[in-house]
Order: sequence, then C-alpha cells, then structure tokens
Amino acid sequence: MSPSNSLASIYSIAADCAERQVLGPDIAIDIVVMDEINTRIGVPALIERFRRHGNFGCVALVGVQSNQYPRALDIGRPFRAAGIAVSIGGFHVSGCLSMLDGHAVDLDACRNIGIAIFAGEAEGRLEIMLRDAAAGQIKPLYNFMNDLPSIDGTPTPFLPKRHIMRTLGQSASFDAGRGCPYQCSFCTIINVQGRKSRYRSPDDIEQLVRLNFAQGVSSFFITDDNFARNKEWESIFDRLIDLRESDRIPIRLLIQVDTLCHKIPNFIEKAKRAGVTKVFIGLENINPDNLAAVKKRQNKITEYRKMLLAWKAQGIVTFAGYILGFPADTPATIRRDIAIIQQELPVDLLEFFILTPLPGSEDHQTLWKNGVAMSPDLNIYDTEHVCTAHSVMSSKEWRDIYHEAWSLYYTPTHMKTLLRRAAVNGVPLLNLAKYLLTFSTTDRLEQVHPLQGGILRLKHPSERRLGLPQESAWIFWPRFLGGTIKKQAILAGMIAWLLVWVFAIARDPNARSYKDLALMPVGNDDDEKFDLVTKTAGGRTAAAHIKKVAALTGAVGRS
Repeated sequence: MSPSNSLASIYSIAADCAERQVLGPDIAIDIVVMDEINTRIGVPALIERFRRHGNFGCVALVGVQSNQYPRALDIGRPFRAAGIAVSIGGFHVSGCLSMLDGHAVDLDACRNIGIAIFAGEAEGRLEIMLRDAAAGQIKPLYNFMNDLPSIDGTPTPFLPKRHIMRTLGQSASFDAGRGCPYQCSFCTIINVQGRKSRYRSPDDIEQLVRLNFAQGVSSFFITDDNFARNKEWESIFDRLIDLRESDRIPIRLLIQVDTLCHKIPNFIEKAKRAGVTKVFIGLENINPDNLAAVKKRQNKITEYRKMLLAWKAQGIVTFAGYILGFPADTPATIRRDIAIIQQELPVDLLEFFILTPLPGSEDHQTLWKNGVAMSPDLNIYDTEHVCTAHSVMSSKEWRDIYHEAWSLYYTPTHMKTLLRRAAVNGVPLLNLAKYLLTFSTTDRLEQVHPLQGGILRLKHPSERRLGLPQESAWIFWPRFLGGTIKKQAILAGMIAWLLVWVFAIARDPNARSYKDLALMPVGNDDDEKFDLVTKTAGGRTAAAHIKKVAALTGAVGRS
C-alpha cells in the first residue's frame, strides 16, 4: 500500500555517500533499488552484473522484518556462493540483538552463510560498511543498537518516482521522528528505535516535500508510530500548511496517532489544514482489561467515540488497528466486540492483527526466557498467523476467528453504512470505496493482510522456499492463471457493487442528514447508552472512574 520507509531512508543515505565520494574521488557508487513486495528480483542477472565488475560492490537486504528473514537469507545465499558481499538490516536482526542473547532467533543462520549483520540505524554509519565492502573486508557484525543517532539534518527518505508508483496510494513515505515513550509489550519499536524520541526539523520536512513534488509526488505516509507525540508536530504542520496554502503544493498525508490525540489543542484542526486525509489509530481493543494486560494503558475506551468523531468532523478517513488474541479474548467475545464497533464507533476501516510475540518485543523476550513454546517458522511472524498458545482459545479457534473477523466487519450492509457515514462529513466516497475493496477482499482471496496485498501476484515456480520440492510448470501455471482469473472476476464484481452504492449515495439529496448510533454526539450520559462501556467489567470500571473524577472535580470547583 506504500513504499518501504527503510528502503527510502537507506537510498537517501547511500545517495549522500555517493555525492560525498566516501570511497574516494575515483570510485563512483551506483545504487540500484528493488522492493520485492512489488518487483521480481532477478538474482541470476544481478550475479552476472556483479561478475562483470569483478564482484565489486555489496547487496544490502534492507528493512528485513522477522517474517521476511527466511526469504532474505534465500536471496542472500546465491550471492554469497558467488563471492559477493551481502549485508542485512532491519527490525529482526536489530530486535534480536536488542532483547535476546545475540544468537536467537536464527541469527547464526545468517552468520553461517557469511551475511554481515547491520543492527541499528544507518545515518552516519553506512559509509563504514561501504568502505569495508569496497576493501573486501566486510565485518560479520555492525552493531549500533546502543548508539542511536540524531536524525535532524540527516538525509531525508527518498525514492525515485518509478518505485512509488507501484503502490496503491502512490505515496512516498518518511519518518518525522523515531522512538516512542510508551511501553506496549507487543511492540518492537520501543526496543529498536528506543523510548527517547528523536525528530526531523521542519526544514528537513520541507526539503523532502519539495524534492518529491519536483518528481510529481505530493502524497506522503508519515511513518512515525505516533505522530501526535512528536514534539515538533505543530511546527511541522505549520510548515506543511504554508506549503499547501502559499506554495499550492497539494500535499496529502496519512499519519499514525494514539487515541488521545484529540485532547491536544488544535492538533486535529491543523492536521486537516496540513493535508491529512487519512489517519491510522492504534485502537487495538475495546476491553480495558486486555489493554492493561499488554501495558497499553494510554488507550481509554471512554474517549474512543469523542476522538473518532473529532476526526470524522474534519472529513478524514479513519483506519484503526485491532488486535485479536489478548488474554480475555474468545471467539464469542471477538464477535460481540466487532458488532459493538460496527454499531457504536464511527471508524471507517478496521485492520485485524493476531497478537504475535515478535522478536524484539517484550512479549517475545518473556516467552523466550520462560521457555514457552513458539513456532520455529519465522515466515509466519507476520501478525497474521498464530505463533504461540493462547490461554483460552485453541490455535485453530484463534486462526479461524482472525479470518472470520474480516468478513464479520466488512459485510455488504456495513460497507454501505460506512459510505453513508462518509457522505455526512464530505469524505470522498470513491477514495473510501477503494480501501473498502482492498480490505474486504484481500484476506479472502489471497490469505494475506490487505497491507501486503495488491492487484496481481508475482509468483514463479523457481522461487519456492528452500527445501521444498520444485513444482512442475505444467501444474503451476494452469493453477496460477486459473486462480488469477477467478480472483479478478470476484474483484470486478465487488468493484461494480461498490460503484453502484457510491453513485446512489452521491445522488441522494438527503445523504448529509444520515444518522445512526455511531454518529450521535458525545453526551454526559453515554455510559448507559453504549455497549462499548457496559459489556465488559473493565469498561464498567472505566466509566465509573470517569464519573467519580467528574464528581470530585465538580465538587472542588463548587467549593
């Protein structure tokens, strides 16, 4: 759905190294970018290219997450067999070195192949590895986890337009800040990027916006885990507002925020003026007991409706992450909670994830230290598969309710409701419909999360996982082509239905007067009206606490 920010960051850092001639004035640095999410990697052709240059250079496997680690090793093996230097960086190797013993999880497989591990961030450090690779002396480990750099004034993330245009939103990506002060136990951000936040300046942001606009790109995903806690948020928004209103750059933004951002004065209003059209919110769950169990105490379900309505009032599309598999979750409670969200929360797009002990998280470290069984197959550590046991649900129940959740939320009836709600506040219906198409079909058709989906799969029978038998082309291609045609037919039918709904709602003269429970203004007696706070013990406790605080502060005010 958007290009890799890690890839964009490394590209700009490498380009800066090339401009500064870090290998000397007589050696040019040629950078080739490939994103396997949307591009087939021709390994034999690349090896031949290296061979023509005496194997001078390096293959960098960038931003590798845990579920991508086995594939990254498979890509690296033939290069190493050909005598070409290979390095690997990203959240898996960095998270493992940060939280574990330096060998788990499967880091020795990387060492045995001879792939150099680059842990931490590359600003000011990439040239060290480049010089070693050029000298034929690349080291087994470059570990900068205890020395996180400032990012103010460093090269800003950038990718050439041809790579950006292969994504759904045709958006560039950049991080305005790194690090997070919260302590969510399932998160790897805090253990890889740290709990101390670091920021880019408004000048940095303006530079990257202008650089991208020069190549015809003005849509951006700000990848900060929580932009609302970036201390420079207002100065950055002010600069973006000026670029939009004075320089007429049609900036469009997707940002990620927490559930209390609406309490920051002017945050949402300035977000709208700065060009925010979509916002991702880490809702995670509507049971306070579940949130407390994973140290997500900053989420207050009593604020959910107020926060979502504030975004809705600005005509901004809301995405919300929702994790399945917290301690109190069962298939029945998950079905109940999804129904509550549909009826009572004005959220547009709900993204489901399985609670996963990702290497680099506190959850994984705790299970690892206690010897609790976790799946040895890193391919499935993608927040879409069950990787360890649940206290209540069986693995099959957990897996089944995850897939069922997509169809429970994205029913035809509810998608029509979402479009009607969008029309009330002037949300572009076709834009929302595009995402409804993706989120309602990808898990069903491709068995992957919508964020990893696309239009056409890039598959080839020669690229099966290491150790699996090769498949006959006579079997592979008929099945692949037949499945592709079937999927495209289903997508075409869904597109037709969505367009019918969009045009019917757009022509409805009463569209802006549509009302339902989720769109009701927040009042003082909400606790008794909404299942959101009455169906769980944690919800009732949270509501009672709010009333108690209100009563006490009211009494103090009167005295």
